[in-house]
Amino acid sequence: MKIQGILPPIATPFDHAGNLYAAKVQHNVEKWNKTTLAGYVVCGSTGEDVFLSTEEKVTLFELVAKYAAPEKLLIAGTGMESVKETICLTNRAAEIGYKAALVRTPNYFKTQMTQPATQMLYYRAVADQAKIPVLLYNWPLMTGIDLPAETAVALSEHPNIIGMKDSSGNIQRLMEVVRDARPGFQFLVGSPATLWPSLLMGASGGILAFANAAPYATIAIWEAFRTREEEAARDWQTRVGRAASATSKYGVPGLKHAMDLNGYYGGPPRLPLSVPTPEAKRAIEEAFKDLKG
Repeated sequence: MKIQGILPPIATPFDHAGNLYAAKVQHNVEKWNKTTLAGYVVCGSTGEDVFLSTEEKVTLFELVAKYAAPEKLLIAGTGMESVKETICLTNRAAEIGYKAALVRTPNYFKTQMTQPATQMLYYRAVADQAKIPVLLYNWPLMTGIDLPAETAVALSEHPNIIGMKDSSGNIQRLMEVVRDARPGFQFLVGSPATLWPSLLMGASGGILAFANAAPYATIAIWEAFRTREEEAARDWQTRVGRAASATSKYGVPGLKHAMDLNGYYGGPPRLPLSVPTPEAKRAIEEAFKDLKG
C-alpha cells in the first residue's frame, strides 16, 4: 500500500453538551471530499481520542466511512495501552473498511515503554494479529515516549508494518529512517512547519492536523513538491509555518477555532480542554487571515 499526499487527522465534532455531533462529521467530511486530500485519519490525537470511549471511536469510524468519497484512503487511529485492546480496535476498523491503522506508542508505564525491546514487542505483537497494515506513530511531545530511529528501522522489517508518522519535527530521524529502513517503508511527517523539507528528505506525505482548517495550503506544498516548483513550495511553507505556530501554541481548541473561521465545524473541545480565550482567538484569526478553507 502506498500512502502519498496529505491526510488530516480529523478533529472530532462535539456539541456544547460534549456529545458526538454526527451532522457535523458529515458536514466536514463532505466539504473535505471536494479537495484533493488523500484521505482521512480518524481517532488520532487531534480527534481527542484519549477522551473517547471505544464505542464512540467505532461510531466515528462508521460515520466517516459512510460520508467519505470512495477514493479517499481511510486510516484508523487504534493505539491503546495494551496489545489486546489495540488489536481488537484495529480489527473492528478493518471490518468497517479502513485500510490501515495508525498506532501511537503506549505511554502510561513509562519506565518500561521507553525501552526499545518493549516498544518492539508491542508493535510486533499488534502487527502479527492486525488484519490491516500498521503505521507506527511517534509524538514524544504528547506521549513522553520517543521511538528511536533504530527501533523504527528494526520494526520496518515486519511485513505488516508499512510506515510511520513522526510528529517530532526531527529531520535527522527522518533521514535515518528513510536511509536505513527496508525498501518501501513510508515516512509521513506530522509537523506542518517541516512539511517541505521533510518531503525533500524522503517523506511520502503528511498526516497534518493543520489540514483540518486549511487543507489547500498543505495540498499546495505537496503539489509544488510533486511538480518541482520550489519557489511556490517555499512561499506556501512560509505561510503555513506562521499559522502552524499559532495552532501549535493553542492546541486542539485553537485548531478548532481555525476550522470555524474557515467554514468547517470545529466547535468546542471535550472537557477538560476549553475553548480559546478571546486573546487566543484574536491571535489565531490574525495568523489565518490569508489562509482560507
